[in-house]
Order: sequence, then structure tokens, then C-alpha cells
Amino acid sequence: MTGQREIAATWMRGGTSKGVFFDTRALPHGMASDAALRDRVLLRAIGSPDRYGKQLDGLGGATSSTSKVVLVGPATRPDCDVDYLFGAVAIEAPVIDWSGNCGNLSAAVGPFAIACGLVDAPRDGMATVRIWQANIGKRIVTHVPMRDGRVVEQGDFELDGLSFPGAAIRLDFLDPAGGEEGGGGALFPTGRAIDILEVPGGASVEASLVDAGNPTVFVAAADLGLTGTESQGEIDANTELLARLEQLRAHAAVRMGLARTAREATESRPATPKLAWVAPPVDHGVAGGRRVAAHEIDLVARILSMGKLHHAMTGTGAVAIAAAAAVPGTVVSSIAPAKADGSVRFGHASGAIEVGAQAERAPEGHWRIRRVSLSRSARRLMVGAVCVPAACFEAAPANSTNKEQ
Repeated sequence: MTGQREIAATWMRGGTSKGVFFDTRALPHGMASDAALRDRVLLRAIGSPDRYGKQLDGLGGATSSTSKVVLVGPATRPDCDVDYLFGAVAIEAPVIDWSGNCGNLSAAVGPFAIACGLVDAPRDGMATVRIWQANIGKRIVTHVPMRDGRVVEQGDFELDGLSFPGAAIRLDFLDPAGGEEGGGGALFPTGRAIDILEVPGGASVEASLVDAGNPTVFVAAADLGLTGTESQGEIDANTELLARLEQLRAHAAVRMGLARTAREATESRPATPKLAWVAPPVDHGVAGGRRVAAHEIDLVARILSMGKLHHAMTGTGAVAIAAAAAVPGTVVSSIAPAKADGSVRFGHASGAIEVGAQAERAPEGHWRIRRVSLSRSARRLMVGAVCVPAACFEAAPANSTNKEQ
């Protein structure tokens, strides 16, 4: 085959991430049912794999925050309005990791669904969009401002990590802990608030293995020889440290039952679990030249995303922090237990953010996170079609290793 095929797409920012959004009803024939074809086409649209790490021949931005794809389509459940599937696209490898959610891009799903006519919305006021997050089997409810029949995208809501303000979109992550949706889930996959991780060739470290929003591994920064105030450039330039952190993350994935081996976690599941380190609040400088004062926050946190330090904070990382802060005995709550209203405010690599959790202890003794709420903004960046070489619609190449949970 020669030439290119056009696929209707919208480039969107959600929170501190951006990705290419597709309406599943407009996908070329076969893409919705053939996972190999779908991944092959989406990889090419983003520009992966790219041995130069630039994604110049695609729409990816060569960072974990900008190499993402989203599929949104009609709901398959009566209690939701749309289905949402998220893919984290590796930059240098032919891998799309479908194992987790993107909390930042979750903010853009409602506006995209409204613009595509997938859901009805009021002419003015607030539109409520009920989302089925298909990767993790959870519900998210977003509250999208409307004016004159259109989504409000401009406003005065400021989000650290972004240069421009936007209109606030509130997201409610319902029952975000792991396990069956609506049943409370397993907040701690191992059944413990603290586990001891032993990595071959390294020292043992205490960790809280939390499944809320996305599976996340929390470690005290001091136990890693870190401060919790590191910059993105500082961490990403330290290849020896990144290798050690990946080894820790991969072994935690095995302990959480997410991979059979550490090697499998590294090769096929780079997006989850996330690895985060936390520390007590301290005055420090962040990206963009801002300083965060210790009295503004309850703790500091840094998180890895696809093997690099996230330039701000993943949305699901914020969900996991809120959940861990709400439960006594975790690495997070030992530093900053949630306030009476369930809120916690933490510093990240670009500033600070507040998030809140509604938690309760069941009669059986386990903890349930009923809801985690946070605010983000979203905006359409480009609407049209992405061009993909027609050859991508032929048989899959032999080295395709895309992984879907």
C-alpha cells in the first residue's frame, strides 16, 4: 500500500498532559476489534518507536506527559455516559501500555465527549459526564462548565505546571482503590500498609504499595538518598539512579501481582505501577522559577512516569497520595496524615496541589476510599485528522510487543 490514510482526531491538553483523542465511532474498520492493528496505527500516529527519542515523525512530544493516546466511545454500562481507554506510548520501544489510567487526561474526556456529540450537555451551567475508565474498571465523574452550548475552556483557574490559566473541571474518582468497582477494592494489594522491598544487590526499603487511581509505590525520599525536592533535569540526568529506581519499581510490581517477573514489568508494563518518593515539607524552588514555602504544603512528592521524573504530578499520583494520606500507617500518612476534611496539599516538581479523599474503615477492619476529588483544566489544541502511512494497516511487524492488560 502507498500513500496515507486520515483518521479523525483531536489533540487535547488535560491537566499537565496532552494526547491525541479518537472517537471510536470514527476509527477505520477493524481498529476497534483488532488490538494489534489498533496499536500499530496508534504507534505510527504518535511517532514511535523512535531510536532518536524525538518522535519527530508523529504527534508525540518525546516526553511521558505528551506521548499518549485516548479512545472515547459510547458507554457499555447503563451507569456511565462514555467508555474511556488510555494508552501510554513508549518513545523508543514499540509498546503501548494500556495497564493504567491518566488522571490528567481524564479531565479532557468530558469536554471531548461533549464536542463529539457522545453526550448531551446543558446550554449553560455545569455538564456532568459519567466516565467508565476501561483500563482499570473504575468510574470517574467530571463536572464540565458550559456557556452558550459550548464547553468553557478559558478561565482563571491556575494549575502549577501550566503557563496559562483555564476553566476548572472537577473530577471525582469513585471507589478508586483496586479490586471490583463499587466493592471497596483492595487498597493494599499485599494486605499491608507497609512492605519491605528487597532488591537484588540493593538495601531493603520500606514501601507502601497502594492501588488507588493507578498502582503506586510510595517510599520515603530519605531511604533512597533523596530529598523529595529534586528537579526533573536533576533526576533524568542521573542514569544510574533511574536504573536503580526502575529496579525497585519492577520488583514492587511483582510483589503487587502486576507482573510475573521484574523483567516483564520493565519491558511490558512501564506505565504502572508508578514509583513516588515523599518527604516532610520544606522551602524549595521548582520549575518555572517559583518557590514553594514549607507552610504552604503538608509534604513534598516526586513521581516517575515511563522511566522519567514527571515534570509536575500525575493525576492518578495525586489520587494515590490522597488515599495513602487518609489511612494511618502508610509512608505518606506517617509524614502528612490527611486533615479532618480528608484533604492534603503537597509540593511537586512544578508547584503544589491540593487533593481530598473520603475514606472510611469497614467493620472488617479494611479501609475503603469512597471518592477522591481534584480539579484540573482542559483545552482542545487541534481538531482534524492525523495522517498515518497506509502500510501500517498491513500485517503486524514481527517485532511488535505491545502489551494490553
